[in-house]
Amino acid sequence: MEKITQAEVRKIQSFCQQVRENVEKVIIGKAAVIDQVMVALLCAGHVLAEDVPGVGKTMMARALSVSLGLEFNRIQFTPDLLPSDVTGVSIFNQKLGEFEFKPGPIFAQIVLADEINRATPRTQSALLECMEEKQVTTDGKTRKLAKPFLVMATQNPVEYEGTFPLPEAQLDRFLMRISIGYPKEAEENEILVRLQYTHPVESLQSVVQAEELIEMQELVKRVFVEESVREYIVRLVQATRTHNDVALGASPRGSLALYKTAQAYAALQGREYVIPDDVKYLAPLTLRHRIILKPESSLRGRTTERVLQDILESVPVELEAID
Repeated sequence: MEKITQAEVRKIQSFCQQVRENVEKVIIGKAAVIDQVMVALLCAGHVLAEDVPGVGKTMMARALSVSLGLEFNRIQFTPDLLPSDVTGVSIFNQKLGEFEFKPGPIFAQIVLADEINRATPRTQSALLECMEEKQVTTDGKTRKLAKPFLVMATQNPVEYEGTFPLPEAQLDRFLMRISIGYPKEAEENEILVRLQYTHPVESLQSVVQAEELIEMQELVKRVFVEESVREYIVRLVQATRTHNDVALGASPRGSLALYKTAQAYAALQGREYVIPDDVKYLAPLTLRHRIILKPESSLRGRTTERVLQDILESVPVELEAID
């Protein structure tokens, strides 16, 4: 495949800058986090936002959907939510004398799965096909979801009462796991000023179109990844499977996630090629939710973040010259 050109990289940068600046009217002081979500969008991947309530997870999803001109739906996950409440249900139409399918909220382009770990495993599993295959199968019939399609799920890392931890198969479907974090003092002061009368998201307008995002998704696939950088990605993921503290390492889907996000991030930085620093930056975002520690390691206070840091420090980078 033909390598991406510098002109095409600038096109991706301009696209992302327009979206970032628009979203920053609502989400203040979180340019890096917005870029992380943009990387997921460019890779057509899904995002798990794990953070405390009130830091702007819902607003970020709404602001992104408006900025990109995409249809947005929010699903509040609760223990009594049924799979059909997510995917849709067939209802008998007495006038027509036949069953009629009523699409569920998953039939949108950006779907916010709010507090996803509060739903039962049965309902959580309803998202598996949607996220991986971009389709919904009900009553023996498969229906394609609109493109582009992104699930942004949230969960509270503090409150665990009444929750159902996401199984490994579900976590593996998420391209990245991000954290928004608290705003700084000056940023929080700015939030109070901006939200005094109306919420900025109410007056937000789209700055790009869905077709442009699909075009950008195709362009980032052509960002060059040199063989030694690709091998570095594989060695990092392999190391998660052999580390002494790890019970279950990252899957090949983790390798693919790190590879794709590195391509998108490189373009976001204005480069036609990936460098090891891109990989190092994205490794925690793409791999930490795919790693399960041994119980005894967790008891000793080890974390997936620390394990990944150990791996990044121990796995060497062996570069070749880039033409």
